[in-house]
Amino acid sequence: MSDIAPTGVASETAPLISVMVKSARLAFGSQAALDASWEALNYLYRPNYDAAVRESDALAELLAKLGCDVRTAGADPKVGPDSIYVRDAAVFTPKGAILCRMGKGARSTEPDALAEALEGEGVPVLGAIQGTGRLEGGDLVWFDDGTVAIADGYRSNAEGIAQFRALVGDAAREVIPVPLPHWNGPDDVLHLMSFISPLAPELMLVYSRIMPVPFRKRLLDMGCTLIEVPDDEYDSMGCNVLAVRPGVCIAVEGNPETRRRMEAAGCEVHTYQGHHISAPGCGGPTCLTRPLKRG
Repeated sequence: MSDIAPTGVASETAPLISVMVKSARLAFGSQAALDASWEALNYLYRPNYDAAVRESDALAELLAKLGCDVRTAGADPKVGPDSIYVRDAAVFTPKGAILCRMGKGARSTEPDALAEALEGEGVPVLGAIQGTGRLEGGDLVWFDDGTVAIADGYRSNAEGIAQFRALVGDAAREVIPVPLPHWNGPDDVLHLMSFISPLAPELMLVYSRIMPVPFRKRLLDMGCTLIEVPDDEYDSMGCNVLAVRPGVCIAVEGNPETRRRMEAAGCEVHTYQGHHISAPGCGGPTCLTRPLKRG
């Protein structure tokens, strides 16, 4: 058992020391398993298993090259292909992890499966979202002053936010609920991190057309600089970017104007191919990673 105390996790941009991923080899299982499930999961198209394995291996190698200690979640027959998006089944706090309760019914078994993986890494679990509460990891963003924003939408709800508040206590300076728009409806994936990715403590990549006005104003009041994702690069996950340390980030290939804008703001941008692990399920690099320790 390794000791990964959940220190420094009240941030999306502090240096990423340890991170968990799940290989497509284990999450997808086989081409036959993908063929049987991708439509029911509302994927945009059928992933190719062999190509997905190559892509997820390459992403893990990139994380390691950038100095991250990469841990791998194991296979579990209780979960399906969506388990490759390891961000969503738990959220981290300075006190420990909180197991989520998924807004997408097909993912309901993932938190318990991830709990086993976290136990194997020595990560304490504070508790779990229960009952009518809903919370998914992609709906939560920590800011470096101890403030945390949580979406209230189709994947996470007010009861989930209330339970998070009770579990985290004074480990969060402030919890900001962020109501989400209907957008493409309950069957689509719209998380808070679909339209905001922190790149540095006061530098945010955003797609403002979806952002609630009070939340956008709050970011500006906090002194944040906002880099806007162009309309024609939103659907290709231009706004889904993982910071491995302030100003150094990982993005999916194929959004050249967004990359240019990030680099113009002083960021170092690394990319990976996500044709089979990101695009079908609309899950970019933040979705594919569960930061275990930042510091």
